[in-house]
Amino acid sequence: MKSTFRLIRRFVKILLLSLIGLFILNVALLIFVFTQAEPNFGGWTRANELGDALIKNSDGTFTLSENGTKILEETSAWAILVEDKTGDVIWHSDNLPGEVPLHYSVAQISYCTRGYIEDYPTTTASYGDDLIFMGYPKDVYWKHMWPAFDYQLIANAPKLVLLFLAVNCLAILFIYFASTSGVLKSVKPIVAAIEDLPAGKEIYVKEKGLWSDLAAALNRSCEKLMRQDRELKKKERARANWISGVSHDIRTPLSMVMGYASQLEESMSLSEKDRHKAAIICQQSLKIKNLINDLNLSSKLEYNMQPLCLETVNLVGIARQCAVDFMNTDLDGKYPLTWEMDEDMPPCIIRGDKNLLSRALNNLLNNVQSHNPDGCAIAVKVRKDQDICSICVADNGVGISDAQMERLQNTPHYMMSDDGTEEPRHGLGLLIVRQIVLAHHGILSFRPGNEGGFLVEMKFHCDSLKEK
Repeated sequence: MKSTFRLIRRFVKILLLSLIGLFILNVALLIFVFTQAEPNFGGWTRANELGDALIKNSDGTFTLSENGTKILEETSAWAILVEDKTGDVIWHSDNLPGEVPLHYSVAQISYCTRGYIEDYPTTTASYGDDLIFMGYPKDVYWKHMWPAFDYQLIANAPKLVLLFLAVNCLAILFIYFASTSGVLKSVKPIVAAIEDLPAGKEIYVKEKGLWSDLAAALNRSCEKLMRQDRELKKKERARANWISGVSHDIRTPLSMVMGYASQLEESMSLSEKDRHKAAIICQQSLKIKNLINDLNLSSKLEYNMQPLCLETVNLVGIARQCAVDFMNTDLDGKYPLTWEMDEDMPPCIIRGDKNLLSRALNNLLNNVQSHNPDGCAIAVKVRKDQDICSICVADNGVGISDAQMERLQNTPHYMMSDDGTEEPRHGLGLLIVRQIVLAHHGILSFRPGNEGGFLVEMKFHCDSLKEK
């Protein structure tokens, strides 16, 4: 709807600017035309100049000076001098047309003064008591014979001009809106449909009017998008159901395998070698169980099916407890852990899910252990900068290649090994960590560590999860 109003405003602005531009252009053209045309007073001025150039001789004849002759030649005009008492022509130029009369009555003089002599436009000038007529070619001047106007019309001319301009503008606006109303009416449902597309709404635009082809194309596009969306949701539901089904079906036999393997590991009737094999079975079964749990948790987080049990928690306490639990399980001492935190750092209090936050940090620590079977040093650093609390887990182990780092940053799901080996792979653990951090409106970043190895940092806003 807002786009339609913007379109209308744009059209109105273009129309108004066009009207103003046309008005300015017309005024400029009129000025140019009138400056190039012969001035209205030019003919009368020449008649006066001709009178000054006409010289009366002592014998009563008249002689035209060179200046007068030049005036007549420049304008292709002719001239006569009419005597006041008799109305006779007592002098005329040499180029006088033959149809021009040589005698005039008072009535004829009155007519010729404001009009024409034999269709020749004339101008006049006094010569003593006599009258000079200067005639021009028939296509030089157009003369208004009765220049008389109503006084009120002239007095109200400015108002009338403004009134005509206003009426014309209103007429143009009416014509414009009448002609574009159909276009806007056709565009409005198309714009509304396009605005509804990002919301995933199913739309349909009637295929009629000026934009019927566009409406048809939009309907086809929407139908295709909706079909793709349904297929994608169907695939995602199938994947989630498959993970859930496999997890459920494998849990019982896996528990039996782990139970029997644990009994065999503790059985004194077996040799040391066989008990060691049973211990390996227990360890690998535990990995399978953890993998299934990770897959379930990742699927629930991805589809927002894992509810957050929000409570007020201290990130420092969670990080310290996870670090202590990890150190207690490292019986061989292959993964020495260093705790780094300022002594005077205030508590990092947020509202979050304590179990999920602990799971994220444990995943990072277990990830270090999985990818560095020969052992490495681990550092857990907790920092607070204003309202941002960060927890960093870094190691000096084998690290990760640039290619793996690029794929890890751009791949939403865990990566398979590309080298065909059975080395542990990064991905699923970090995916769960990323999903947990995002669920708490935090930021997850990872990069090579300063001393080699791998570094992962989680940042949380202390006020990010206030209850709404």
